[in-house]
Amino acid sequence: MMEAGAERGRSQGNGHSDAAAGQPRSSPCTSLKMFLAALSFAYFAKALSGSYMKSTITQLERRFDIPSYLIGVIDGSFEVGNLLVIAFVSYFGAKLHRPKIIAVGCVLMSIGTFIIALPHFIIGRYEFETSVRWVVNSTQNPSPCPVGRPSDLTREAKRPQVPATGCEGDSYLSMWIYVLLGNVLRGIGETPVQPLGISYIDDFAGEENAALYVGCVQTISVVGPVFGYLLGSLCAKIYVDIGFVKMETITITPSDSRWVGAWWLGYLIAGVITLLSAIPFWFLPRSLPVAGPRGPDKCTAERTRFIKEPPLMKHKYPADENTTFIEMAKDFIPTLRTLLGHPVYLIYLCVTIIQLNSLIGMVTYKPKYIEQHFRQSASKANFLMGMINIPAVALGMFSGGLLMKRLKLNIMGAARFAFGTSLIGYILSLLFFAMSCDNAEVAGVTLSYTMDGISYDKHSVFASCNSDCFCSSSDWDPVCGENGITYVSPCLAGCTASAGSGKNTVFSNCSCVGAAGNFTATTGQCLHKEDCDGMFPYFLALSVVTSFIISLGGTPGYMFLIRCIKPQLKSLALGFHALATRTLAGIPAPIYFGAIIDTTCLKWGQKRCGGVGACRIYNTTAYRIAYLGLTLSLRTLSFLVCIPGFILLGRQLRMEERSAVHGDLANGGAELEALRKEEFVTSSADRSQQTADSSTDRETRL
Repeated sequence: MMEAGAERGRSQGNGHSDAAAGQPRSSPCTSLKMFLAALSFAYFAKALSGSYMKSTITQLERRFDIPSYLIGVIDGSFEVGNLLVIAFVSYFGAKLHRPKIIAVGCVLMSIGTFIIALPHFIIGRYEFETSVRWVVNSTQNPSPCPVGRPSDLTREAKRPQVPATGCEGDSYLSMWIYVLLGNVLRGIGETPVQPLGISYIDDFAGEENAALYVGCVQTISVVGPVFGYLLGSLCAKIYVDIGFVKMETITITPSDSRWVGAWWLGYLIAGVITLLSAIPFWFLPRSLPVAGPRGPDKCTAERTRFIKEPPLMKHKYPADENTTFIEMAKDFIPTLRTLLGHPVYLIYLCVTIIQLNSLIGMVTYKPKYIEQHFRQSASKANFLMGMINIPAVALGMFSGGLLMKRLKLNIMGAARFAFGTSLIGYILSLLFFAMSCDNAEVAGVTLSYTMDGISYDKHSVFASCNSDCFCSSSDWDPVCGENGITYVSPCLAGCTASAGSGKNTVFSNCSCVGAAGNFTATTGQCLHKEDCDGMFPYFLALSVVTSFIISLGGTPGYMFLIRCIKPQLKSLALGFHALATRTLAGIPAPIYFGAIIDTTCLKWGQKRCGGVGACRIYNTTAYRIAYLGLTLSLRTLSFLVCIPGFILLGRQLRMEERSAVHGDLANGGAELEALRKEEFVTSSADRSQQTADSSTDRETRL
């Protein structure tokens, strides 16, 4: 009876854990696997929508006529959403029902994705700039060369036949604000997925399996971008107003710098997938029994070498304890102070911030770099990113987690492994500078009309060969002459007649072409890609190798962050790490990368209602130096910051080893003293017993 009562008392004291213990033995394992599958799907959904956003940057630039730095603002707005709530979600979410909070976040992500697609259904049809758009109802092909003088155009940068009508009620120019707001909401919804999901796995998975589980989730998060970029490739091939216009009337192709794909379609698909990912989390338990011998009081020796638990942490509230919001809030500042009081954590934070500045800027504009430098279409650039580059990253991250488990890397081993892979990838990335292509030959932009060779001096689009034409210098309607030179427009090529329609239009009597014969030109830029076609496979191969090597250190580096802290600080440390990296890397990197890329633009487009639109052609040499130079400079800086980090880490480990030895000696001395006291008490008791027995014998004899 007493044993049964004691057992009942223990059951009441245990509360939640006892209820879990009463479940079938297979239930915790099954629930953990269900959570792992649900979290993997949520990672897949958020990675798909995030990568699709990056695959549409050139489409959004052209659709809303905005420069690259504004695209950077839109891309960084996702991190702003994270910044607004991540500290509170990471800290307070760890004390609440984590799966349900993740479910709410997935729903918000879905709503934000739908909002991004909203402008397409509000604004009118896409109207790209073309030199013949003002004569749609004509029964004859107009002359591309109206009679006039270029000097008449210096007072006004566009034809009087193209008045800016309807601009007063045209609000599409600011519709990109909806994209920005939707991306902010996506960022808010994504906030709880990573810190709460990873901490949930690390809390309830076995010590030996945690790294593998995290590696699996991180791998799935890299598989998502494969489908995101493939979806971007598919949508980029489809014209933006598909179903609403006759495709035979469209005079541009997907390789044209004015082409806009069906960017909105992918956001609708991504929104539905994200909404479905929220469903499983509503049915998962708040917590699970801890697998294996791991428990809250059984920290590994390596964990205890780092952030020490001060007196303030003695009354830490566990996740399943009923506490008030005020009690948790009072504990927030001391907990944060404890977290930020360790130099190793701070240096790790600085290194990852610098590395992510380089990584985010590179990934955001890599499809655009492939488009501009190697003259590939947006669809092909996204396809190659999804099918070649991203799988290498996924394989590298999974292999890194597997190697960490096989090699049984400790904290120092994980840090060295991550540093070594990053350094090797950095050295290989230097070879990208040697992979260059010549700039496109565009008369009046990259070379003069005298064909002196490519140069980036200020050229005039007007010349004696088109002096009799009344041409606009702001239009971008490129044609390819028989001489292999691209001209900004048929008018500036000096063409006086045209035949055919749509993409098959042929311009004739082009006085600036200067080729023998009829001096004709066709629509679109000249595709001289012989030099690029030979270099492009080497670029792809090197990109795959460097991506794989760098991503090998991803999982060990992430596990270093998890294992160097106390379990009570895990969610807060992950959340603050995400907060700092998003604030100082995710937000500014796309903006300043985009601003620097904008400085390499040679020819800007013209908005319908006036003003500068999206860039049409870049100085590819300057683009390559700016893009690669900025990426590798940031990584160089991160390696310099790693040096004091390794020094402090080694010093900390040596100090903790000495402390552990002294602690063992002290514990041994205390145990020896306790044994001596126990022996003394035992011997005293024996002597007392012997005295009592002798007294009893004497009394018996008497």
